[in-house]
Amino acid sequence: MLTKKSSGAVIFNNSIGEKYFLVLLYGGGHWDFPKGGIEEGESELEAAKREIREETGIQEVEFVEGFRRIISYTYTSNGDVVVKSVVFFLAMTNSFQVVLSREHKAYAWLRFDDALEQLTFKTAKQVLTDVYTFLRNHPAYGEARKMSIA
Repeated sequence: MLTKKSSGAVIFNNSIGEKYFLVLLYGGGHWDFPKGGIEEGESELEAAKREIREETGIQEVEFVEGFRRIISYTYTSNGDVVVKSVVFFLAMTNSFQVVLSREHKAYAWLRFDDALEQLTFKTAKQVLTDVYTFLRNHPAYGEARKMSIA
């Protein structure tokens, strides 16, 4: 059995007063978030930043402190069973411009409900649900902010 570790991020844009989440269509036909393998000497966060740049062309992101989720799944590759874990962070950008890498076919900026429906895997849906709950309770992005402004 082999083990692999990847890192990625749920990216959102809040620049027009409503949160939009970025989802990517991978070559294999599934919708997911930007992610990829952690290279030797890289931290999880460095890998997430690099993967965002490589897969979306987005240079300017701000990581939201306090959010980190790990998902795990098993698959078969060349007859070997692979156990893969992916660490997801949360990042905000003010850009809607995306330049896809060759490994992706399309992208979409979607509101939470639409993104949840678009995502292929249950694990990705759970990560997005966790992000949404986290943001709703975050003093800078959520309901607490709306209450304190009023």
